[in-house]
Amino acid sequence: MTVPENTAQALNKAMMEAVEFVHAEGWDAAPTLFALVPTRLLADQLADPDEAAPLTLVVQDLPEHILPGSDELGDYLSRLAWPELVGGVVLAQEIMFRDSADPTLADARPARLFSGVLREEGVELTLLQLRPTEEELEEGGAFAEDNIELRGGPDVAPGVLQALRFGLEQDPDPVD
Repeated sequence: MTVPENTAQALNKAMMEAVEFVHAEGWDAAPTLFALVPTRLLADQLADPDEAAPLTLVVQDLPEHILPGSDELGDYLSRLAWPELVGGVVLAQEIMFRDSADPTLADARPARLFSGVLREEGVELTLLQLRPTEEELEEGGAFAEDNIELRGGPDVAPGVLQALRFGLEQDPDPVD
């Protein structure tokens, strides 16, 4: 069964691929921006297009000086205008996260924030991956770093989602 490319299920699959890609790169990384292109447009370039996800991640180059969570990143995102063939966008960035729902966590801790939107109105997702502490790594054994735990929920990073959606709503070729 083929999953339509403009659904929450398609975005979820693309987000999981982005998580795996960024996790393989390791911590202390620059932000990573992905354009989500319908796989059917790239089928002739894929080894097995029948097994492919409905959306394919295409890594976008960001200027090296842009830091995660910075005003420069927000400014950069606000100036993007994606062509119509781009069905969505995912941004991965490292942040400092404080869980206000857990009073035992007094300090913020490093985390990865994955934010994704599709052109389809309302199809968006934000996931958070906390960086394991040294104690968690010791307790988890040799493969503890490979254990990816994600959190998600409504109203997480709405400003990031809005900035990503803004780029999808702009005309990349305005007529003067």
